[in-house]
Amino acid sequence: MTGMKIGFALTGSHCTFAAVVEPMKELVERGFRLIPIFSAAAAETSTRFGQAGDWRETFESICREKAVTSIRGAEEAVTNKLDAVVVAPCTGGTMAKLANAISDTPVTMAVKAVLRNDKPVVLAIATNDGLGGSGANIGRLLDKKGVFFVPFGQDNPLEKPRSLVCRFALLPDTLEEALAGKQIQPILAR
Repeated sequence: MTGMKIGFALTGSHCTFAAVVEPMKELVERGFRLIPIFSAAAAETSTRFGQAGDWRETFESICREKAVTSIRGAEEAVTNKLDAVVVAPCTGGTMAKLANAISDTPVTMAVKAVLRNDKPVVLAIATNDGLGGSGANIGRLLDKKGVFFVPFGQDNPLEKPRSLVCRFALLPDTLEEALAGKQIQPILAR
């Protein structure tokens, strides 16, 4: 896997950004070259979970690459032959766009282009409505060729009964399996 070029796309589930840090570092340690790709929400929105600029600096520092923040930049990154794209975190909104072939953000454009080139896409979902409105989109994406999921489950069933979040620690292994054309199992985590 050494030297493989992976688009690492971040979308607006700001509460899970901290959970992405260690898996991202582990991928770099495993020899992957990561290109950070930000949705507008991830690149520009400061929240109680941190300032947008600080997160961008953190992810650029880990990847040792400047972030892609435009659709044009995403197209250029893929033209330079990405071996895969990881979307972590992947929000319900991003899943809806991917399930319906909408490519109007840097993240969705990168995913579209990688799938067009028969390369794998790994989704690390984090959505408060995974067992609600986003459920249909998860089902559509589970059935889509070239799309793989980091194992996921309910993160807080008593207080947020429809919420689903992936097990971010399994992201590196999920990517390696996806590059071999396999979905890591079990996909439903406890």
